[in-house]
Amino acid sequence: MSLYWDPTGALTPEQREDFRGRWEDLLWLNVPGPFWTGETDNGWTGRLYAPGHVLYGGEHFTEFVFRQPRTTAEVAAVVAAAGDDPFGGYGCDGDDRWTPETVRAWWQDRDRAVEHVEGLRRQWTDGERADEREAADGLADFASYLDGSLREDLRIYLFWLIERRSPRPGEPLPAL
Repeated sequence: MSLYWDPTGALTPEQREDFRGRWEDLLWLNVPGPFWTGETDNGWTGRLYAPGHVLYGGEHFTEFVFRQPRTTAEVAAVVAAAGDDPFGGYGCDGDDRWTPETVRAWWQDRDRAVEHVEGLRRQWTDGERADEREAADGLADFASYLDGSLREDLRIYLFWLIERRSPRPGEPLPAL
């Protein structure tokens, strides 16, 4: 079983200054967790820093967090993506914003994300632009995550939200 840790605890005060997103602007594609985006630029720079965590989508093809970081190096990558966003649309207070109910609602509505991702992936896979083809690879990664280990990751995250600690081996996880 994977463990949950508070990745925001590693942020310096200076790094936190790059996280100025407004929760009311939350892009619906963000996977529940501490890091999220609202209104970001659409210059497609996030994947330059955090290709395993950031994608583009929604109405204006803005950045969103599709996988939460698990290591300090991955946190640093997301921090770099946030630092390069001129709109300051990233947030790092998701642990204080997501609730068990909203995580479960996001999971129940995941087919919307699957449809969105698949539509973009088909469009960008054969695109003329190299950045679209690269983003299509990321969309395939997200689709695989949605279909695979995300369920378990969200159950661990639910445990964290409820108990404010990581589950011990053998401890039952909440249902989605």
